[in-house]
Amino acid sequence: MGNFLPSTEAQRREMMDAVGVRKIEELYADIPADLRQQAADAVAAMPKGVSEFEALEQMKSLAKQNRVFDAIFRGAGAYWHHIPAVVSRVAAKEAFVTAYTPYQPEISQGILQTIFEYQTMLCELTGMDAGNASVYDGATAAAEAAAMCRERNRSVTLLAEGLNPESIQTVQTYGFGADAELHIVPNKDGRLDLDALKLALNGTVASLILQSPNYYGVIEDVPAIAELVHAAGAKLVVSMNPTAMALLASPGEMGADVAIGDGQPLGIPLSFGGPYLGFMACKKDMVRKLPGRIVGQTTDAAGRRCFVLTLQAREQHIRREKASSNICSNQALCALTAAAYCAAMGPVGLSEVARACYDNAHYLANELGKIKGFAPVNPDAPFFHEFLTHAPANAEKVLIALEDEGILGGLPVEGGILWCATERNTKAQIDQLVAILKKAVAE
Repeated sequence: MGNFLPSTEAQRREMMDAVGVRKIEELYADIPADLRQQAADAVAAMPKGVSEFEALEQMKSLAKQNRVFDAIFRGAGAYWHHIPAVVSRVAAKEAFVTAYTPYQPEISQGILQTIFEYQTMLCELTGMDAGNASVYDGATAAAEAAAMCRERNRSVTLLAEGLNPESIQTVQTYGFGADAELHIVPNKDGRLDLDALKLALNGTVASLILQSPNYYGVIEDVPAIAELVHAAGAKLVVSMNPTAMALLASPGEMGADVAIGDGQPLGIPLSFGGPYLGFMACKKDMVRKLPGRIVGQTTDAAGRRCFVLTLQAREQHIRREKASSNICSNQALCALTAAAYCAAMGPVGLSEVARACYDNAHYLANELGKIKGFAPVNPDAPFFHEFLTHAPANAEKVLIALEDEGILGGLPVEGGILWCATERNTKAQIDQLVAILKKAVAE
């Protein structure tokens, strides 16, 4: 309970003396002064408390400002999928919702079992030997993977240009703190430029982080890339959409050493961007470098099946200089939700969802290609359920036209518009989108 007991003035003074500061404000010296002032003003301007009834009315008023779309054709890391009712029902049970951060060795068997089952399903999806109990999101998983691959004489991390921009930024933030060297390997015709990769690979490179399908939807040639990376003595980290893994070859089958990604498509609602779920799995020889926690199955003194925290590679549990990560918590409830989703769907259901995503996206791409200004940017590149098209001169106008009809269109990005279709996008919705675009372009 010590975490919740306030320190005395004498204790605060002792701590400040130990770190060499005279007053609390000096601890925030790295934060720009204008931001510190904004925070202080916000605290000073906080309104007085209100009753439960008044709070609910205010929340309803705020909720009415939200725009709820009838159909979504946008992905870029967050995807619109159907979530079976049983998934939310299981995840909403009080015993799971209120459970404390699961890193204590005495944690309940129920939570340990749910994590074990999540890890088992994750390994089946990724083709890997071991998975951890999850991290915060896909971007965090990328940064943690870069850290686990670095060695004393190999510290350079290569990032494929097709990696999600949020993941690139997060890896860069981690790298700044660790004084690690990072390099971006460019794309060519929508895919990683293999010639550029060959030039970038050398004896100092620890790993390449690749996304397939990449941020622009293109499926990378992972086996060929794995061969180049391993020939240079480096590790290959593959970030992959979990839905795609039900249809395409898994990262493990294609030669990856580490598989990462965001588990949001596995039964987790969009929810304004979170909380989401970062999954991580690896080959057996890298298990001891895997951050976070790993739950294992064993037997107790009476020979009964039980579960234990097998490995915890953070500084709280092992000597600080030996720690491979400072991840403090896993997304236990999100991991449970993903496990419930996978169990509810089963292998056949997951494959059917993936096939529907593929079919709907290719139908959408074909129909968009018939509209002036929406030609595909990479017409010969294979894709799963996202793709990039050129944007017409009045792109903003046509996207607003879609919104006026309750449809969220593709995401404007550098080079065009990034579209997505999932199993929730019906043929009727696609045909309606195409009709609206044709009319908007003609006006």
